[in-house]
Amino acid sequence: MTATAAANRKEKESMLIYGFAPYQPQAGEEYMSPAQLTHFQGILNAWKHELMEEVDRTVHHMQDESANLPDPNDRATQEEEFSLELRARDRERKLIRKIDEALRSIDDGEYGYCDACRVG
Repeated sequence: MTATAAANRKEKESMLIYGFAPYQPQAGEEYMSPAQLTHFQGILNAWKHELMEEVDRTVHHMQDESANLPDPNDRATQEEEFSLELRARDRERKLIRKIDEALRSIDDGEYGYCDACRVG
């Protein structure tokens, strides 16, 4: 593979979103067509899956690493590390809830439209 081809491949890979290339609408395609909705649903599901795997890794890490360390400094360090991980997971939990809301809006046919601008 030439250096140019390798650079082009790397650039294309860097543009992927959870393994999905950016959506390229067809000429005359309606806004939020079934193909677009399928595309965004795939990205959202992949993102949710990745977040859920991170939650599982955190649980296993905390179970494996939890030890009654005799040194108070080591215990304090471990507790701080766990606290930071739990805060990050809490933010991710909230993000998962928002992803679920977006997935529901796809199912309801409301995804991609402004709540304030939508005619009801």
